[in-house]
Amino acid sequence: MPAFINPEKILDQLNLGEVQIAAEFGCGSGGFTIPLAKELKGARIYALDIQEEALSALKGRKDMEGLFNIETRSCDLEAPEGSTLPRDSLDLVLIPDVLFQVDNKVQLLKEAKRVLKTGGKVLVIDWLPETSLSPKNGCILPEDLKEMAQTLNLKLEKKLEAGKYHYGLVFTKL
Repeated sequence: MPAFINPEKILDQLNLGEVQIAAEFGCGSGGFTIPLAKELKGARIYALDIQEEALSALKGRKDMEGLFNIETRSCDLEAPEGSTLPRDSLDLVLIPDVLFQVDNKVQLLKEAKRVLKTGGKVLVIDWLPETSLSPKNGCILPEDLKEMAQTLNLKLEKKLEAGKYHYGLVFTKL
């Protein structure tokens, strides 16, 4: 996770009080999973990624820090039901710095919606396309993400401060 994203500051902007089950889609080595697991000690946190090496690094970190509420899973989040999680089972899905990397952005958002309970939230953090550090390909404008989410019946709840190179949007499953 790039140093200019501060997961703790971003998570502080969410109301995490009622969250019992959450997932980080595209968790990598746990940039958000670790702080989320520390914040929500009594919750179950799923860390999902397609890269085995990243999951292996996360397993080492969680064991070293004694975080036993994290379950790692290797999966393809762009496939239908790719997370392998049950339908309507999560309170929160985090998708930080992932959308710009995937080909099928709609399918990834569909999977987030599928696993969320009604009233559950999805936080998307992604690159602002116009910055000097933004990836050259794959960035999605916040307006386009809002439109995509609306077609999936995900309602924009709020915008979060995610630094000067990223934006954060929280959507609720209706």
